[in-house]
Amino acid sequence: MSSQDFTYAEVGATRDDLSTCPPGFRHLHVRTRIGEGEEVFRRAREALLSWELHRAIGVGIETGAERAEPGAEVTVTVAGVIKAPCRVVWTMAESRRAGWAYGTLPGHPECGEEAFVVDRTGDGTVWLTVSAFSRPAKWYTRAGGPAARGLQHAYARRCGTVLRRLCADASEF
Repeated sequence: MSSQDFTYAEVGATRDDLSTCPPGFRHLHVRTRIGEGEEVFRRAREALLSWELHRAIGVGIETGAERAEPGAEVTVTVAGVIKAPCRVVWTMAESRRAGWAYGTLPGHPECGEEAFVVDRTGDGTVWLTVSAFSRPAKWYTRAGGPAARGLQHAYARRCGTVLRRLCADASEF
């Protein structure tokens, strides 16, 4: 995928290694246990790839794509005021892992990339990992400093909490 229109050069960097961070960016890595078993994994994968998770979090999601797919444009709206335009950079749907990442476009309050990956480990445990690298792109995110960073961590933790709730019924199978 071309880096045209993205607000950063390292497009796709979250795909290969969710634990690294390009120079000049802050790293975020939050891993949450969702449950256990194949049904929980299937439910989590579907909620993640269909935007259901993001809609259930309580943020606005505007997109013409029914599912996360490379090139799909998404605008996340926070508190009905802050608009964060993004484009899906990559997706994956493997037997034990599924996920996607989006990168920031002009107008986003941050600059960088964020990935959402669900995986089922060898013991059957299902995890959600939210990983990102970012830096402020607007005056208010620069001024927000640690508070803006805290909001990013809270958002990542909320993703895990909400996905666990969405998958609770699947764990009964």
